[in-house]
Amino acid sequence: MNHIPVLQKEVLEFLSPKKDENFIDATIGGGGHAFEILKHTAPGGKLLGIDANNSAIEDLRKKSENQEFINRLILVCDNFSNLQNIVAKSNFNSVRGVLADLGFSSLELETSGRGFSFLRNEPLIMAYGETHDLTAARILNNFSEKDLADIFFKYGEERFSRRIAKKIVEERRTKEITTTFELVEIIKKATPYFYHHGRLHPATKVFQALRIAVNDELNNLDKFLPQALNILATGGKLTIISFHSLEDRIVKNFLKEKKQEGLIEILTKKVIRPGDEEIAKNPRARSAKLRAAIKI
Repeated sequence: MNHIPVLQKEVLEFLSPKKDENFIDATIGGGGHAFEILKHTAPGGKLLGIDANNSAIEDLRKKSENQEFINRLILVCDNFSNLQNIVAKSNFNSVRGVLADLGFSSLELETSGRGFSFLRNEPLIMAYGETHDLTAARILNNFSEKDLADIFFKYGEERFSRRIAKKIVEERRTKEITTTFELVEIIKKATPYFYHHGRLHPATKVFQALRIAVNDELNNLDKFLPQALNILATGGKLTIISFHSLEDRIVKNFLKEKKQEGLIEILTKKVIRPGDEEIAKNPRARSAKLRAAIKI
């Protein structure tokens, strides 16, 4: 499966990579953005690529062996919430730009086998990393009805959160919930018929909420943003692509706060979204939102 980077043209415009400059892709995924940045920073510019998924890192190692920038790409399997430690250990200096694309890759969705998609019958894991203390199944089978409802409402903005949580607790009394299809059926039982025929699949918001909870995504984003600003050189650019309102709100508020403190100038007066042409080629891009800033 080919990885299609979202808003690539806009990312390059805001980051404006030039000869011999160093950049960080904090969520490198399939490497679509990273490889384009490296083309612009030849011959000496380096890129530090970070991803929590070891499979993505190993795939990129193989890809980079056949590219001219094999010695300019540094790959680290870790969470971007540990950015400053990663940068220190990698002795990575003079950072001119940091990119974080917060969407999970098509590869993760389609082939990981960890239950990210409600369209495939897979174990309810939903963790990005190879090792995981918390899984979606553990949440569903052990958390209280109130805690489940709170997760679905807070992280998925699910309007039927209480009804779904109540049904999950009822169902797990007779049988542990272990697969994606089992969860989908419970969601359908708990929600009204009209909800099954809307623009979104009825399980979309619950699956999003569980993924966020398992991977502690919003807290990790909160930790990452100030670190990204700290490691940027003066005049360096920060570019973030988010995919739902919860992430975008965190990014927007962070940039607003740092602008008031006189640390940055915001480059995106309005959030940048994909055009019709890009959405036609890559429907998953439709919810992407880009915000960018420059450190002063």
